[in-house]
Amino acid sequence: MLTAVVTTSHTGGVVQVNLIESETCERTDLDGNPEGAVGTDQCPELIPIAPEVKEIIWGFGSFVVLAIVLRYVLFPKVRAGMTARYDSIQGDFEKAETLTASARAEVAEYDAQVASVRADAQGRVDAARATLEGERNEQLTAVNARIAEKRAAATAEVEAARQAASSQVAAAVSDVAARAGELAAGKAPSADVVSAAVNEAMGANA
Repeated sequence: MLTAVVTTSHTGGVVQVNLIESETCERTDLDGNPEGAVGTDQCPELIPIAPEVKEIIWGFGSFVVLAIVLRYVLFPKVRAGMTARYDSIQGDFEKAETLTASARAEVAEYDAQVASVRADAQGRVDAARATLEGERNEQLTAVNARIAEKRAAATAEVEAARQAASSQVAAAVSDVAARAGELAAGKAPSADVVSAAVNEAMGANA
């Protein structure tokens, strides 16, 4: 069996390709590198990194098979999974938007109900305030009327008492004046004169 061996020279770095029979190359250089040992002209040393043709074929074939499997088996599954995930995320997003819109509608309805209740309550408060204000004005009017009536009655009573007291005072003053005139003149003055003098003096004092 022939084997392609690639060698390079130590001085010029020239690459050489030799065909040798692998059976003639045995590792006998451990005993002093005799003829036929690995690394001699008859059996040059093999380069371990140089691939064989069949290795290249097998590697390329494996790559082609892997590419076909990836293209027609794995990639469709990955794409289907990504599509399903995108559809799921899109569905969740649409559900979230629907729920958000519903929540906003409910909040708006709640705000409208609260505003209606507040307006109703404010209307009732205003009506109650107006009613209380009217009742208060009526009560104040009635109280003022009673106060005015009592004041008029008291004024009338005071005036009557004053008139009564005035007549009594006038009578008393008339008696005193008559007695004083009698003592001063030696005789009693006329009742008309005394009454006129007393009325004139009391009218001037009033």
